[in-house]
Amino acid sequence: MSAPAWSSRKEFAREVERPEEELDLARAALLVAREEYPQLPVDRYLMRLDVLAEETRDRLGSESAPAVVLAEAIRHLFVVRKLRGNRDHYHDPRNSFLNDVLDRGLGIPLTLAVVLLEVGWRLDLPMEGVNFPGHFLVRYSRQAVEFLIDPFHGGKIRLREEAQKILDRQHGGIVRLDEHHLNTASKRDMIVRLLLNLKGIYQRSGDHERALSVVERILIVRPTAPSQIRDRGYLLARLGRPDEAVTQLETYLTFAPGARDVDRVEALVRELKTDGKPSGAQ
Repeated sequence: MSAPAWSSRKEFAREVERPEEELDLARAALLVAREEYPQLPVDRYLMRLDVLAEETRDRLGSESAPAVVLAEAIRHLFVVRKLRGNRDHYHDPRNSFLNDVLDRGLGIPLTLAVVLLEVGWRLDLPMEGVNFPGHFLVRYSRQAVEFLIDPFHGGKIRLREEAQKILDRQHGGIVRLDEHHLNTASKRDMIVRLLLNLKGIYQRSGDHERALSVVERILIVRPTAPSQIRDRGYLLARLGRPDEAVTQLETYLTFAPGARDVDRVEALVRELKTDGKPSGAQ
């Protein structure tokens, strides 16, 4: 890892180790991007979020009713600034880098939600992320009023009942809405979900180096996540680092002795110890 990337990794670790109320979501997301863009001016992009909030405030004048503030924030971001979901190239990794989302105006549900949340929090709006499966949402909740906001579709307001329709689109009608689908996402949850998006993109494209970099950052946030420890081992094996791979895979077997893939992982460990590389390694 280069010196700038190592510095960014250390700064990322410091940020995500903060207590939830002190963790700066946007800064953490930008530090994820800075391993791809080593010269990324993080503070400059944080100021861009400040400006978006100030522009919204300017349009409100003396109006301070939360519902009106929310409506103007949504209008400013998705109509005036034209933030939108990238439907044509959903799996473009730039959709997961907050700097690119702010520069290009294109993102996925999660990164667009980060922008909306950060602007909303600057405007003192009671908003939180919702870890909805396959389609991240934002919840506005104040006194007796609660509804969902869909950043990927222009900040559309969605009633709770509409969540089933979203699930149907994602899963073909085989998954029924349950309370856990609407759980609040902590800031760490959002960062892990962002990294998992990137991990999937890089794995599908066969970019093992970048996938490993992402897995290592997931493990900074969730150090004992068995599946990530295992995948780190797989990626190290593919990258020709058998000794490190064996260490990770054996750690996985310790953490998850009853996992369904134990036999396969044990076979890979034996193979790596014997041949130094997995079958079919490039």
